Parts: sequence; C-alpha cells; structure tokens
Amino acid sequence: MTVPSGFSGRPLEDVTLDAVRDGEVVIDDVRIHPDTLKRQADVAAAHGNPNLAANLLRAAELTGLADDEVMRLYELLRPYRATAGQLLAAADDLAQRGAARNAELFRQAAAVYERRGLVHP
Repeated sequence: MTVPSGFSGRPLEDVTLDAVRDGEVVIDDVRIHPDTLKRQADVAAAHGNPNLAANLLRAAELTGLADDEVMRLYELLRPYRATAGQLLAAADDLAQRGAARNAELFRQAAAVYERRGLVHP
C-alpha cells in the first residue's frame, strides 16, 4: 500500500518540520486528497458505518472547491439562511461540477427545510 499524499501529490514523508521551516511546504501539501477520503469511505463501509462512508464521499467531492465556497455552501445549509430555491440552485451547480452526492444532499435539504418551515422567508 502506498503512503497517502496530500492534495499536491507530495509524499507525506517529504512533509517534515525542516521542510516547513525552509518554506518548502505549501498548503496543498497538507490538504487531504480526494482519493484518501474515498479510501477512508471504503474502510467505513466495510466496517458497517455507511453514514460515515457517505459523509467521506461527499467530502471527497468538495476537495476541489475553494475554502470560501465550501463555507458559503455550509451557510446555505443552516436553517433560515436560504430559500428552497437557493438550495436547489446550489444543488444544480454542484451537480454540474460533478458533486452529485452533495447535490442530492442540497435537494433533500430543500425539501425537508421547506416542509419543516426552516427556509428563509
């Protein structure tokens, strides 16, 4: 089994304190790689934890998004922060970008939030 690497592809054994001090390590060297999350999802599923596996697969889809965009999406999912239409628009955008699992989460949230009165007026 190969050692997981950061998002940059740099091997973890090359991410040392000396490398950090010398300015050789960049943020993508320590960001998680989507393949690592997918492997973790496989382990979770194999050990009877499908909910954790699903969360890890959604996280893998989000690794290609900028941090501020992930935070914007998170804010949309908070109760009373978005209309059902905004949640559905986010779902469509995510689907177009290959984040099908996250798109489905937003579609489900729109339906549930609307039914429970948790959407923005």
